[in-house]
Amino acid sequence: MSVTDHDFMCVALDLAQQARREGEVPVGAIVVKGNTIIGRGYNRPISTLDPTAHAEIMALQDAARYLCNYRLLDCALYVTLEPCVMCIGAIFHARITRLVYGAKDPKTGACGSVINLPQETLLNHHTLVIGGVLEEETSVLLKKFFIVQRKIIKDKDL
Repeated sequence: MSVTDHDFMCVALDLAQQARREGEVPVGAIVVKGNTIIGRGYNRPISTLDPTAHAEIMALQDAARYLCNYRLLDCALYVTLEPCVMCIGAIFHARITRLVYGAKDPKTGACGSVINLPQETLLNHHTLVIGGVLEEETSVLLKKFFIVQRKIIKDKDL
């Protein structure tokens, strides 16, 4: 892990905190070209009533607007949680060169936890994947969020 990966993941973690403050599952993502952040996003499906408003999608859209191009060539995406199938598909279509994620997602992770789409040789685009960057920090944030959510649900049932 380079210092840059750590620093960029810290920015994504700050965006995850923003999602948490807004009542969303705390996932944040950024797109980087060279050493410049060109796209930012955090989970917003609840507030936007949009099931596709995952952090990765929001960051990809922001970066595409910045570059005026949907192809994000020579870009890296940093995300605090292992992407799902939808997001890895968007990452491939955007031609992201490098994907760096924090925590594994044992329920929907598409980079090795449930399925490993980046390793699928039949696909026409391949992305270098690096997992586990700030894994502890990103994992703790998610676990604390879901503990609070379960408590809220339990208290409503009383």
